[in-house]
Amino acid sequence: MLQPKRTKYRKYQKGSVGGKLSNRTTLSFGKFGIKSLSSGRLSAQVIEAARRSMTRKLRRSGQIWIRVFPDIPVTEKPAEVRMGKGKGNIAYWVCRIKAGQILFELDGISIEMAKQAILLAAQKIPFPTEFIEIN
Repeated sequence: MLQPKRTKYRKYQKGSVGGKLSNRTTLSFGKFGIKSLSSGRLSAQVIEAARRSMTRKLRRSGQIWIRVFPDIPVTEKPAEVRMGKGKGNIAYWVCRIKAGQILFELDGISIEMAKQAILLAAQKIPFPTEFIEIN
């Protein structure tokens, strides 16, 4: 799964996610893409599930670019543990997504195949997305 090799700090504060994005809103590598319509946090498990569903649909044809990377650790305390005693251990990694950000890009396939693959990936992503293409 996706996670950084090393980070400056072991644990981060939650932070806020919101607003619209000015950069990273256009396709850079492929002809087709999936764009987020709202802000949120996207976990590494969700990114991997979307990538696998697209890869299975494409059957080794075309190319996929992942434009997001989970670099924020999320901590959790174990179940039935009393309050206090410090911050919990790292449970999973997330990336902060803003509205308008490109999540995945595809190239080397037909538009029908791209729409089907991105529809499968969009079903895995927990916020609204849209299919985009270069005109």
